Amino acid sequence: MTVKLSRTPLVAGLAAVGLAATALPLSGCKADAAPAATTKAAVSELPSVTVLSPRSVKTSLREEVTGTLFPAQALQVGFEVGGRLDKVRVKKGQTVQEGQVLAQLNPEISDAQLAQAQASVAAAEVSAAMAADVAGRNAKLQEQGNVSDLQNLTSSTQAKQAEAQLLAARAQLAQAQAGRRKHDLKAPFAGTVVDAPEQVGAIVGPGVPMFSVENLGTLLLKTTVADSTRARLKPGTKVRVEVIGANISTDEAVIRTVIASADPATRRIPVDILVPNKDGRFVANTLARVILPLSEEQEAQAVPTSALSSSGGDHVYVVGSAGEVRRVDVQVIERGMREVVVKAAAPLDKVVEYPTPSLAEGTRVSVK
Repeated sequence: MTVKLSRTPLVAGLAAVGLAATALPLSGCKADAAPAATTKAAVSELPSVTVLSPRSVKTSLREEVTGTLFPAQALQVGFEVGGRLDKVRVKKGQTVQEGQVLAQLNPEISDAQLAQAQASVAAAEVSAAMAADVAGRNAKLQEQGNVSDLQNLTSSTQAKQAEAQLLAARAQLAQAQAGRRKHDLKAPFAGTVVDAPEQVGAIVGPGVPMFSVENLGTLLLKTTVADSTRARLKPGTKVRVEVIGANISTDEAVIRTVIASADPATRRIPVDILVPNKDGRFVANTLARVILPLSEEQEAQAVPTSALSSSGGDHVYVVGSAGEVRRVDVQVIERGMREVVVKAAAPLDKVVEYPTPSLAEGTRVSVK
């Protein structure tokens, strides 16, 4: 009896088993690849930010206030006596010294009055000398009994009267000399002539302003501060003054006066600051900013102005160790064109530059 075996079902079975075994690893690979692709996609969807490391600096608490730069001295001057303007000795913009002649009145009448007063003094001196001589001779004659008491008294009285007339003549001479000097208008202090007459010949009255003189070598910055700041300001302290809208500044300005009387309208304390200006870099009657130091030097950090946000208070955003964004409130100590000096409760690191409005506390980001 012959038995015939068919190999076809066995081969088919083995092939089925092999395919099943092959299918298992492949399905496992696909399962592992799916989460990896999902993670990569999630990372690519995180907002990307640029971070920077702040620069450590030493600074102090400061307050910035604005004020007006006034000349340290400014005065409108005119003649104390009236007359015809005869000569103008200076021009607008000219620098003058204290006591320098600015202008002169016509002196004809004044010179005549002065000459008359001098003549009166000369005549009074002669009269006083003659009266004194007569009184002296009469006094000697009285001792000899040749002159009565009445004659001696009369001559003595006339001598005293002549002496009084001499004093009056000398007083009139002094007045005439003073009036003649008043015909020369002189600068009350060293400064710059900012206004002057353009022509001569006009009749001017006493006290009429003719010239404006300002001392521009030192300017006076007038500003105000809050009453809480007054106790921290000391006269003699150097401060920084900057021109608003221009790259002009000095660190040599000095607090001159802190007035312990508040302005009735604003309730703020007036402060006067002397600003040296010998090189003429500052312009009088313009606005300026003064930076007032309010504390001793302390550690702080400088960040670009592009990293500071001010909506809802000054703050910056930092990236934490897990990639999350945290808002950190800061105190701005000094503001510059490119940098701001800030102080936070803890040192800052990985500060976000150019934060977008979409950033919020806890947002996960990727760092470029």
